[in-house]
Amino acid sequence: MSVTSRYRDAWEGFWSEVPGEEPGEVLWDAEPALTSGLHLALYEPLVDVPGLPLVDLGCGNGTQSFCLAGRFPTVVGVDLSPSAIALANRALAARETPPDGGTAGSIRFGVLDATDPVAVAALRDETGDCNVYMRGVLHQTDPKDRQALADGIAALVGDRGRAFVVELAETAGRRLARLAQLPDGPPPKLKPVFRHGIVPGAVADSDVAHVFEAAGLTAFAGGELPLTTTEYEPDGSRIELPSKWLVVGRER
Repeated sequence: MSVTSRYRDAWEGFWSEVPGEEPGEVLWDAEPALTSGLHLALYEPLVDVPGLPLVDLGCGNGTQSFCLAGRFPTVVGVDLSPSAIALANRALAARETPPDGGTAGSIRFGVLDATDPVAVAALRDETGDCNVYMRGVLHQTDPKDRQALADGIAALVGDRGRAFVVELAETAGRRLARLAQLPDGPPPKLKPVFRHGIVPGAVADSDVAHVFEAAGLTAFAGGELPLTTTEYEPDGSRIELPSKWLVVGRER
C-alpha cells in the first residue's frame, strides 16, 4: 500500500511553488524556538533511548530538522514530496551550524512515503529502532491512509523508540475555515494550501489516539499546545492554532 495519488500530487504541487529564498515562506514554517523547541521540552524527558536516530517525518524544507539535529546524534528528515526534500538539501548545503548554536549531529534528507511498508522497512533496516518526530502530518492525510501512516511509525519506533506526534485539533479546522471566508479572502500563506486541496485540521481529536492504539503503540503522555504559524490575522496578531500532542511507543 502507498499513499493516495491525490495527496501526493497536492503536496508536490504545493512544495514545487515554494521559492525557498526566505525563512517563514510557508504557513507552518515558524521559528524552531516557537515550534520544535517547545515540543522538545515535552518530548525529551519521555524519550526512553536518546541515542537512537531520530526520523523527522514530514520534514518539509527541513527547518525543524536542523533544530532537532542539535539534540539527537542522527536525524533523518523525510517527506513525501521530492520538491520539499530538494529545498531541505539546498538548506543543508548552505548551513554550517544548527540554528540555536548547538553542535549539529549527523543529518540527511530523503523522499519517503511513510504509508508504504516496503519503503518504511528499508529505512528501518538502515537505522534500526528510531525515535520519531511528526508535526501536523496525520491531520492532512486522506482518511484511508491514516492507519497505514500510524503503522509505519510503529515499524520505525520498533521496541525501543518513541514518537512525538502533534496534530491540529478539530477546533483549528473550524478556525481555518473562518479565515478562508474573510471578506478579503484568506491570508496570503493560506491561499496556496487551499488551492492545492490540502485540508488542515480535518481529523477528529479521538481518531489520533485511536490509530496509534490500533498500530500497537501506547500513549505515555499527551496534552494541548498552541501551534504557531508564520501568518497573521487582519488585526496583526500571529495566528496560533490549537493542537494536541502525544508521545507514543511500545510498553516494555
